[in-house]
Amino acid sequence: MTPSFLGDDVAVPRGEAVVSLIPVPYDATSSWVKGADRGPGALLEASEYVELYDIETESEPWRRGLATLPPVEVDGPPEELAGAVRELVAGELEAGRTPVLLGGEHSVTIGAVEAAADRFPDLGVLQIDAHADTRESYDGSTHNHACVMARARERCPVVQVGIRSVDPSEVEGLDGERVFWAHDIVGSDDGWMDDVAELLAPRTYVTVDLDAFDPSVLPATGTPEPGGLDWYEVNGLLRRVARSTDVVAFDVVELAPAPGQHASAFTAAKLTHRFLAEIFAGRD
Repeated sequence: MTPSFLGDDVAVPRGEAVVSLIPVPYDATSSWVKGADRGPGALLEASEYVELYDIETESEPWRRGLATLPPVEVDGPPEELAGAVRELVAGELEAGRTPVLLGGEHSVTIGAVEAAADRFPDLGVLQIDAHADTRESYDGSTHNHACVMARARERCPVVQVGIRSVDPSEVEGLDGERVFWAHDIVGSDDGWMDDVAELLAPRTYVTVDLDAFDPSVLPATGTPEPGGLDWYEVNGLLRRVARSTDVVAFDVVELAPAPGQHASAFTAAKLTHRFLAEIFAGRD
């Protein structure tokens, strides 16, 4: 049985929830270290040890109503996964809930963005990531994890933060005004966060690839890249985002559990909890 986010004691039935957490244990197209399919389970298990009180917002997000749904199980290609996720996320949005996807490799994002874009014509996407993920096709698929943002920008404007790895084929298609390179922002003052917030659409889907973090903060991911963001940089950005736009859905992806690296799962779980706290604070 799938554990509930933050523990079964604080979970509510789906019909009473304002947030639905959706595990998507999919790892068919990742390029290097496999194991992202075990990420949702590890995150949910670790979440039982996250303190329920959020210090920065002085709140307890669970009291708003959180439900953890059964995992989205797809054995086929990423195009099939996108359809399954799109249908489920569309239903959650229709019901007035905020979907939170727990990946899984980054291809789980495609269907969720499609569902959100179908519902909200004023949607934009914020990507926090080490990799641009804008290849038109990779390994014979347009829905590979390396193509996520190529598919997203077909539907709505995107802003990319923390990028420090691209393929030559991607460079020409990147919008320099909407890409915040890691080497420009890491360790600098936080003015860039306000610049990100000003570019956001009225409604936003946020995708957090955990390799956005420096490997010293979160090493258990499939394709770690040196020179990444730290805990407070990511949280500071998410705080500004939650106060600048209506976050209609988000995901946390690319956790690849590794022996001895339980801190990575806990960090991913606490990040999910913190972002929920900031979203609720932004709505009050």
